[in-house]
Amino acid sequence: MVQQSPYNLTAEEEERLINAEFRAMLDCYLASNHRKKVEIIERAFFFAREAHKGIRRRSGEPYILHPIAVANICCSEIGLGSTSICAALLHDVVEDTDYTVEDIEQHFGKKIAQIVSGLTKISGGIFGDRASAQAENFRKLLLTMSEDIRVVLIKMADRLHNMRTLGSMAPNKQYKIAGETLYIYAPLAHRLGLFSIKTELEDLSFKYEHPQEYERITKLIKESESRRTSVYNNFSEPILEQLKRMGLTFEAKARLKSVYSIWRKMQTKQVPFEEVYDLYAMRIIFDCDDQAAEKNICWNIYSVITDLYRLHPDRTRDWISIPKANGYQALHLTVMGPDGNWIEVQIRSRRMDEIAEKGFAAHWKYKIGEGDEESELNVWLRTIKDILDDPNPNAIDFLDTLKLNLFASEIVVFTPKGELLTLPNGATVLDLAFELHSWLGTHCIAGKVNHKLVPLSHRLNSGDQVEVLTSQTQTPKAEWINHLATAKGKTRLRQALRRERQPLIDRGRKIFDAFISDNNIELNNDIMTKILGTFHVGNRDDLFYRLGNEEINIDQYISRGNDNARRSFFTKLFRIPGKKKRTEAKPLPPVNRKERYILRYDNDVPNFERMDCCSPIPGDDVMGFVRTDNRVELHALTCPNAQVLKASYGQRIVATEWDTGDVKFPARIHIEGIDRHGILQELTAMISTGLNFDIRSLNIEARGEVFTCELAVMVTNRKVVSDLCDKVKKISGVKRADRI
Repeated sequence: MVQQSPYNLTAEEEERLINAEFRAMLDCYLASNHRKKVEIIERAFFFAREAHKGIRRRSGEPYILHPIAVANICCSEIGLGSTSICAALLHDVVEDTDYTVEDIEQHFGKKIAQIVSGLTKISGGIFGDRASAQAENFRKLLLTMSEDIRVVLIKMADRLHNMRTLGSMAPNKQYKIAGETLYIYAPLAHRLGLFSIKTELEDLSFKYEHPQEYERITKLIKESESRRTSVYNNFSEPILEQLKRMGLTFEAKARLKSVYSIWRKMQTKQVPFEEVYDLYAMRIIFDCDDQAAEKNICWNIYSVITDLYRLHPDRTRDWISIPKANGYQALHLTVMGPDGNWIEVQIRSRRMDEIAEKGFAAHWKYKIGEGDEESELNVWLRTIKDILDDPNPNAIDFLDTLKLNLFASEIVVFTPKGELLTLPNGATVLDLAFELHSWLGTHCIAGKVNHKLVPLSHRLNSGDQVEVLTSQTQTPKAEWINHLATAKGKTRLRQALRRERQPLIDRGRKIFDAFISDNNIELNNDIMTKILGTFHVGNRDDLFYRLGNEEINIDQYISRGNDNARRSFFTKLFRIPGKKKRTEAKPLPPVNRKERYILRYDNDVPNFERMDCCSPIPGDDVMGFVRTDNRVELHALTCPNAQVLKASYGQRIVATEWDTGDVKFPARIHIEGIDRHGILQELTAMISTGLNFDIRSLNIEARGEVFTCELAVMVTNRKVVSDLCDKVKKISGVKRADRI
């Protein structure tokens, strides 16, 4: 009898498929310019195939196809060599089988074993159930990354393949994995210069979080293709003709915005698809064997284009003279096209293009070694190490600080001696001071920008010349955190504040411990949480600092009032033995997170809690977060808090489905237009009478010839809001109506 797999392939067909996939990966490697170490790659394949024998993925396919696919991404899409390919083939062996890192080292050497060990430490995604575990796991990723960049590049390939095959996972797992991908992996790919991978990770995350929106925008892109092609051809033909006259060998193409980028623009600008005018950019890639000549060719092409079209004065970006921190080099300009819309043109050499698409791995192809671009990477890795040096970071602060560093766009400033420094956009004089040295940061009193005196909170612009002014008597202040935009600045300020406060924290801890001991209190997490809440402090260190600094006094606080008040306080706060305990609320039954959670009302009581941060209504793409009391709180998938929850507490996410019937929910709508006599009366009459809506609040304000209106109505679902906005837009003078 012939054995068949769950997806209808015989054992012989599976074997042929596995060998064919491996052969395709090996052919890609042989076509590269890496040294041809075929023997060790084949040994790694046979070793991994034997180790994973009989194991299947959730989709039913043999597990070995996953490491082969990861190795193929490393080779074909990132441009890595034999060491990385072997590590990719072996990356799950230690985690999922009985083999150890020592076994890997014995068979394949120390370097491959070190990379596999680094990947094993961060297996299963970055994040666990608890935020503290999440921060620790991410710290491991960054530490291994700073030791060997190939660890995180292979991890990127692993994540990309997992995202490509996410359809076989349960919905709550899809939200968790898509959420952490969008929260950390996509910006990390961007920071490493892996533009293609970053774009695909964003699009795949969007596809699983907002499937209907993804399909809608994809369809609109397809439907508008012929119109876009016509506009692009009209714009590009004069440019192509001039470039041919220059004698260049080049490739020119329209680079379409990704689905996720289009959607983000629609969200942030509150515009429909038809009004996203910069759907594409023109990219010109020219061949040049002499790297020293690339810069001149870029500017010659720039000159040709600006002779043909009107230049946007504020949107020229020269990343040739000063590359981005991730090694990106190109010359960008924006010109007015023949149809009256602004079009961006990106000019790159073939070398620049490969580095832009494949990131730092492409540098090895061009044998840059420790050149300018890779030294920029090392600068960034040192910044990451600064964050890691913080011994006790709050887990969410840690991730927020890190994301700040990952997402930052850049400016370039100069010291008085002309030294060039790259900082995140929005950086201040204080950021620069901490960037140069911790001592300068903690003693900074002001700055001189372009020879003018400015406060330490002054935000810098590209090209500024900055001098930091200090004083021996200056000490760091907690409120400075609001003046910092860099991860390094925030981390170093927190460290400085901790050093300043430590003696008082130690003193306060002794006072607290003595109080707990004198009153025979059995301290636990619940009691500690209540104490922190009573004194309105966020953590133990803040409590100890205030005690040590004599800002609060526990004994006086407790003994205030009569004995009954004292006993009452102790009973409520500490539940002293012998006193009757409060009746606890009956716990809710546990939520099955593997199945979709149906959002409904039972006897007019919802089995969920809508969160005010995003106020979702039926029809919105939403997710549930299961709290420790088994209560499900509901967030829109686009809510910033939902992004943090998906990344931080992925195991507690549950997929949801609306079933609320005719229950009404509040929705807010923003309306704006040209003011005229009677428009308010016409607006309210249409909504309340003509459309029979229950208006809860209406606030209208006119400034000059323009009016804005904030409207709150009760609705049953999202479609009702969309229909209302469409009808309001038909009123003469109304230019815009959108749900907030």
